[in-house]
Amino acid sequence: QVQLVESGGGLVQAGGSLRLSCAASGSIFSIDAMGWYQQVPGKQRELVASISSGGSTYYSDSVRGRFTISTISRDNAKNTVHLQMNNLKPEDTAIYYCKCWSRGLVYWGQGTQVTVSS
Repeated sequence: QVQLVESGGGLVQAGGSLRLSCAASGSIFSIDAMGWYQQVPGKQRELVASISSGGSTYYSDSVRGRFTISTISRDNAKNTVHLQMNNLKPEDTAIYYCKCWSRGLVYWGQGTQVTVSS
């Protein structure tokens, strides 16, 4: 079992920055990738950024150039992912969920609210 704990959400003015973090713990034998999803009321979760174990990254068109995803290594296992969000816009307001892909299984965090005021 893998647990994901997110932190770093909050309220910020348009143009500001936030940094989200997601720490994975538990039975982590091999993490294939980690990523961040965005969900607004009435819509499905959408992938905004991901990073593979090899370091390959993906960004959605809406955040490319403004968000940066990165991982750090602890105890020889990459189990923390960060999402640096710059130049935030009101349309970035959403709940952000961390997701981990590991050996064919997926795990989700509990979500963290990001609110961007105009």
